[in-house]
Amino acid sequence: MSEETRSEVAEEKSPETETRALPKEEEILEALKVVRDPEIPVNVVDLGLIYHVHVNPDGVVDIEMTLTAIGCPVQDMIKADAELAVMRVPGVRGVNIDFVWSPPWTPARMTEDGKRQMRMLGFNV
Repeated sequence: MSEETRSEVAEEKSPETETRALPKEEEILEALKVVRDPEIPVNVVDLGLIYHVHVNPDGVVDIEMTLTAIGCPVQDMIKADAELAVMRVPGVRGVNIDFVWSPPWTPARMTEDGKRQMRMLGFNV
């Protein structure tokens, strides 16, 4: 390839046409740590509410999560907060959140950090 051709190819590329690398599951989980259950002030990751994260080749992220109780009155708020948090991750083009109830959530699903946070709040976990 000649210098002139290389220069033309370089000029054709723009931030809009370059594809961004797909985010990793760890990046999605880190982004979700800003989402908190308002009734239990611990993030949804450390509470163990995130069951599955899948990043599709098109940049759409599918998330299976649960809540501490069926019929949780803040389900829509938690979903909206999670969607906003994940959409901020570079490379994410969309988010699908599916609430699942099996297996049911129990405190055993919490991370050690989540349990520590709960103990600091006076909960016996």
